[in-house]
Amino acid sequence: MEGKVSNFRYAWTASIPVLFGYVTLGFAYGLYMHNLGFAFWYPALMALTIYGGSVEFFIANLLLQHFNPLNVLLITAVLGFRQFFYGVAMLTKYPHHGWQKWLLIFGLSDETFVLNYYTKIPDGYDPTTVQTWISVLDYFYWALGALSGGCLGGILNLQVKGLDFVMTALFLVLAVEQILKEKDHWSALSGFVITIACLLVVGKSYFMIVTLLLLVLEYYWFGYRERGRH
Repeated sequence: MEGKVSNFRYAWTASIPVLFGYVTLGFAYGLYMHNLGFAFWYPALMALTIYGGSVEFFIANLLLQHFNPLNVLLITAVLGFRQFFYGVAMLTKYPHHGWQKWLLIFGLSDETFVLNYYTKIPDGYDPTTVQTWISVLDYFYWALGALSGGCLGGILNLQVKGLDFVMTALFLVLAVEQILKEKDHWSALSGFVITIACLLVVGKSYFMIVTLLLLVLEYYWFGYRERGRH
C-alpha cells in the first residue's frame, strides 16, 4: 500500500505544473463555452470525451454552425495529427502496460507526453504506475477546469471578450519559451519558413499536415546526417 501511495505522490508532484496550466486554461475554455451560450455541462462533457485542448475550442464554434461531419473530422485530424508522432515516440516507453496502456493512449496530451517521456523516474517507483497516475491526474485537471469555468460563468453570468485568443496566446508563449531554450535557432527558423510556405502554397485547410510531414522529413534528414558523422 505504501508503494502505491508513493507512486501517486511522485506523479502528483511531477504533474503540479500541468495542474496550474490545465485548470487555468480549462477554466477559460468553460467560460468561453458559456459565452457561446452552452450550459455548464457541455464543456465538462467535451473535456471528458474529446480531451483535445485546441480541438475543443474549434468544436465549440462548429457546434454553432450547420452540421458538417466531414469538416469536423478534417479539422480534428489536422489539429490532432501531431499526437500521431507522440504515439510513435512513446512506443518504447509503453511496451507492456496491460490494461493501463489504453488509459495512457487516451491521455496522451501535449503536456502529458512531455512528462511521461522526459521525467526520470527514480529507483523504487513503478514507472507504469507513475505514468498512469500522471495521465489520469492531467485528465482530471483539464476536466475540473472546464467544469469550473462553465459553472462559474453560469452562476455569475460572466461575458468576457477575447477568450478565443487563449489558445493562440498559449502557443505563442510555448514557442517563445522553446526558442529561448535552444542553443541553435535553426529548427525554429526552418519551422517558421516551412509553415509560412505551406500556408501560402497549400492553403489553411491542409497546411498543418503538410507542414508536419515536411518537418519530420527535415529532422530525419538532419538526424541521419548527424549519425553518419559518428
